[in-house]
Amino acid sequence: MAQTFGTPFIGREDELARLTGVLERAQAGDPRAVLVAGDAGVGKTRTLAEAATQAAATGMTVLTGHCVDLGDVGLPYLPFTEILGVLAADDRFAPAFAAHPAVDRLLGSGTGTAPDPGSRLQLFEGMAGLLADLADITPLLLILEDLHWADQSSRDLLRFLLSRGLLQRPRPGAPAHRLAVFASYRADDLHRRHPLRPLLAELIRLPAVDRVELRPMADAEVARLVRALGTDPLSDATVRRIVDRAEGNAFYAEELLAALPGDFDPASPGMPSGLADVLLIRIEQLSETAQQVLRTAAVAGRRVEHDLLRDAVQLPEDELESALREAVGRQLLVPDEDATYSFRHALTREAVYADLLPGERVRLHGAFARLLAGHGRSAERAAERAHHSRESHDLADALTASLEAADHAQRVGAPAEELRHLETALEVWPAVDAAARPEDGDSVTLTLRASAAAARAGETHRAVHLTRAALARAGSDADSELAARVRYTLAGNLLRIDNLTAAFTYSSEALAMIPADPPSYTWVWAAATHVMAARYVGQDEDAERVARQALRTAEELRLADAQADLMISLVGLEAHNRRTPQGRDRLRAARELARGAGNIPVEMRALYSLAVGCYESGDLDECLTSLTDGLDRARRAGLLSSPYALELRYLQSLVLYTLGRWDECAGAAAADAERLPAAGGFATGPALYVALARGDQDAADRARALLDGPFDWMATLVAGIVLTDDAAVRGDAEGAVEWMRGTIARITNDTATDRPDVGVRLAALALSAVADTAVELRLTGDEAGARRWADTATELVEVARATVAKGEDGSRQGPEGLAWLARAEAEWLRARSGPDVAAWEKAVAAFGYGDPYELARCGRRLAEALLAADRREEAAERAREAHDTAVRLGAVPLREALDALIRRGRLAGAPSGAERIPVLTAREGDVLRLLTRGRTNRQIGEELFITGKTASVHVSNILAKLGAASRTEAVAIAYREGLVEPGATAST
Repeated sequence: MAQTFGTPFIGREDELARLTGVLERAQAGDPRAVLVAGDAGVGKTRTLAEAATQAAATGMTVLTGHCVDLGDVGLPYLPFTEILGVLAADDRFAPAFAAHPAVDRLLGSGTGTAPDPGSRLQLFEGMAGLLADLADITPLLLILEDLHWADQSSRDLLRFLLSRGLLQRPRPGAPAHRLAVFASYRADDLHRRHPLRPLLAELIRLPAVDRVELRPMADAEVARLVRALGTDPLSDATVRRIVDRAEGNAFYAEELLAALPGDFDPASPGMPSGLADVLLIRIEQLSETAQQVLRTAAVAGRRVEHDLLRDAVQLPEDELESALREAVGRQLLVPDEDATYSFRHALTREAVYADLLPGERVRLHGAFARLLAGHGRSAERAAERAHHSRESHDLADALTASLEAADHAQRVGAPAEELRHLETALEVWPAVDAAARPEDGDSVTLTLRASAAAARAGETHRAVHLTRAALARAGSDADSELAARVRYTLAGNLLRIDNLTAAFTYSSEALAMIPADPPSYTWVWAAATHVMAARYVGQDEDAERVARQALRTAEELRLADAQADLMISLVGLEAHNRRTPQGRDRLRAARELARGAGNIPVEMRALYSLAVGCYESGDLDECLTSLTDGLDRARRAGLLSSPYALELRYLQSLVLYTLGRWDECAGAAAADAERLPAAGGFATGPALYVALARGDQDAADRARALLDGPFDWMATLVAGIVLTDDAAVRGDAEGAVEWMRGTIARITNDTATDRPDVGVRLAALALSAVADTAVELRLTGDEAGARRWADTATELVEVARATVAKGEDGSRQGPEGLAWLARAEAEWLRARSGPDVAAWEKAVAAFGYGDPYELARCGRRLAEALLAADRREEAAERAREAHDTAVRLGAVPLREALDALIRRGRLAGAPSGAERIPVLTAREGDVLRLLTRGRTNRQIGEELFITGKTASVHVSNILAKLGAASRTEAVAIAYREGLVEPGATAST
C-alpha cells in the first residue's frame, strides 16, 4: 500500500519525473532500480510515497520493506520478510509461493529443521525466482527504505537480486520482468567505513541501476512549503526565519512550523537551537500519558507492535488508546495495518530516545526483554531480546538470547549476523555467572565457533583475531589436546592470510604438545596442518617426514578425510606432482576419500589441485571440468566464501580469460560479485585482465583498490599483473619495471622462494615496454639510452629464465610458463637488436596451446618482424589474423595498434574507419559534433531542439557504434577516424 501524506508535494518535480520514467519503463518490460540518496529529513520518504501513489494508480503492486536500527544487532532479511508477509496474504500469489518453497524460512516456516548448508544460495535464488514470477502476474514496485540500517544479509540479498538477472533485458521470447526497485538511504549517515558504501559503489556500476540524490530544497521552495502548510497567515519574517533555520530540509521546516504556538517567533530566545529541541517541544505539548507512550515506543525502536507496547507501558486500554490517538493526531506516530505503530520520522524517535533518563532507559529495555522472552523463543524475537537485554544490563539473558539469535542466523545462512551475535555473547560471557552459562559450552569453544563463522563470512583477518583470542582464553591451564587444537586452527587461519612464518610456528607448537603415540585424531590434523605450513616456508624434508608418518596414522585410525588431505600435500612433495598423470591420479583418489568421508573442504582442495595441475599442463578442458565440479560442490555446501572456493573461482575466470571467452569471464564476475567477501575480490581478477585488454580506463584504478587493506597474496598478484601490463600498454617502461619488481618482492616476502611462477609473466609484460623504449631511442639516435634499456631487458629476461627453470615448487614450468618465456626471449631480442622473426614464430607457436589474446599480441610482433624482413605477404597474413582476433575479443588497444601497423606498412586488407564503424545517422552526426565540444545531454537537447532524454539515447547509440566505453573515448575515436573535423558545426 502506498503511504499517504497531507503534506503538499513541492520542490521535487524533477526527481519525481525520473522515478515515474523508471516506472513507465518497468511496466513496459524494462526493469530498473533507483538508489534514492539524501540527508535525514530531506524528503526521501515523501518523494517515494508520491511515486508509489502514481505507481498504484497505474496498476502496479507497491510493496515496501523497512530496515530497522537495532544498534549492532542484525535482524537478517527484515525488509524482505516484511514484503513477503504482505505478498503471502494475497491469494493471487499463492502458486508463485508454492513454486519457490525456499523463501518460506523468511516467513517463519521450517526454522526448527536441520540447517541446509546450501540454504543461503537457495534462499537467494528462490527470492529472485519468486519476484520474477510475481512480475509476470502484476507489475511490481519494491521500495526498500533506510538501507543505511540494513543488516548484511539484506545487503547481500539486494546485491544478488539486482545483479543476477532481474534487471537484465530478457532474451528474445522470454517474458519481461515488469519490476522496479527503489531503495533509499541517508547519505549523511554513511561514514567512510559504513558497510553500505561498497555495496552502493558496486550497484551503481550496474547498467540498470540509477541514482537519484535529493539535495536541499531551494529557499523559495521551502517558503512555498511553509506557507502551504500553515493553517494561519504567517508573517514574512516568520517564514524567512523558518527558511533560514531549515536550510533546505523539508522535515526541519515542517517541524519548525509545527512547533509554532500561534505567533511564536522562531527567532526568539525561547526557541531551541537544534532540531532535537524542536521535536521535543512538540512532544512536550502532549499529555503526560502520551509522552509516556512515546518514550516507551522509542525504546522499542522505529516500529512497535500494539500488544507489545500495551504490555510495556502498563496502562489501561482506554488510556493507552487515548494517548495513541493523541500521538497519531499530532503526526508523531503512524498506525500501520498490521497493528503496529511507527514513528513518522526516525529523527523523532531518536530525539525521544536521547531525552530518556539513563535509569528510565535501562528499565524500559528490561521490560521489553522480559516481554519478548514471554512471547516465545522465536528466532527473530531472540535478536530483539538480545538487544534489549544488553541495554538493560541483564547480561545472562543477553548471552542466552545472543546464542539463540546466532543459531537462527546460522540456519538462514547469515554468517555475518551469526558472527555478530557470537561476538556479543563473547563480550558478556565473563560478566555472567558460571551457573547461568550454557552447560555444554566454554569461552574457548565459543570463540572457535565465532572464528569459523568469520571464515564462512569471508572475514579471514577477523577469523585470525578470534583464534588468537581463543588462544589467550585457553591460557596455560587448558588441556594439551584443546591447546593443540587452538594452535593448529590458528595456523590454518594464518595460512589463509599468508602469514606463513607465524603459521609454521603455531603448527610446530601444536605438534609438540601432543604425542604421536598413542595415535589420535588431534595429532593427525595437527600434523596435516603442519605439513602445509612447513611446505610454504621451504621445510620440505620436515613436511614429507611428518606427512608420511601422519598418513600411516590416519590409515590406522581410518580417518579418510585426513588421509586425503595428507595425500594431496604429498603429491606436491613427490616427483610425480600435479602436472603429471600419476600425480593427478593420486589427487582423484584423495578426492574420493574426502567425498566418502563428507569432508567438503578437503574434497575442494583436491579438486583445486587437480585443476591447477591441468592448467599448468595446458589441458584447459579437463581443468574446467575439475573447476566446475569444485564450485558446484562449494555451492551446494554453502562454502562459496571458503578459501579453496575463492581459488577455484579465480582459476575458472582465468581459464575463461585464457580461452578468449571474455564475455563469459566478465559476466561471471558480475554475477558472482554478491557471493564474494571483502577479502575475495581477487577471485574475479581475470575480469580486470579483460577490462584492461578492452581499453577500460578504470581497470588500473580497480586493480589498485585490491591493494587496499591488509596484505593478500592473490590480490597482490592480480593487481601486479594488471598494473604492469597497463604501464606497458601506455608505454611507461619505468612504471612497468617498477610494478614487476615490486609485485615479485611483495609476494615472495615471508615465503621460501624468490621465484614465484608468475614472475615469468610479469617479466614478459615489463619487457614489452622496455623493448618499445629501446627501439624508440635507437630510432632517434640515442644509442646510449637504448643500451641502458637493453641492459634492463637482459636483467628481466634472466628473471623469466630462472623462474621457468625452477619455480615455486622447484620444478620446470608447463606450457603456459614456457609460452611466456618465449615471449620474454623475443622481447629481449627486440630490445637488443630489433624484431627477430624466428623468436616471434617460437612465441606464436608456444601460445598455440589455447590463449588467443597472447597469440594475437605475439602475432602483431611477428608481423612487425616479417615486415622488417621485407616478407610483406606473410606480414599481412599475420596482421589480418591478429586483427580478426582483436576484433572478436573486443581488444581495442591491440586492434588500434594493428590498424596503425597495417596503415604504416601499407599491408593489404587494412580495414578503413568506414568499414569498421557502422554508419551514423544524420542526427547522430549532429550529436557527435556537439559531443566533441564537451556538451552535456541537456545542452545537446537545447541546441538541437530535442529532449535531454532523446539526446541521451543518441549518445548511447554513438558509443555502441564506435565501440567506446565513454564520451571521451568516443570523441577520440571520432577524430582519429575522420568522422568529425575540428571546428565543425552542428546542423539545426
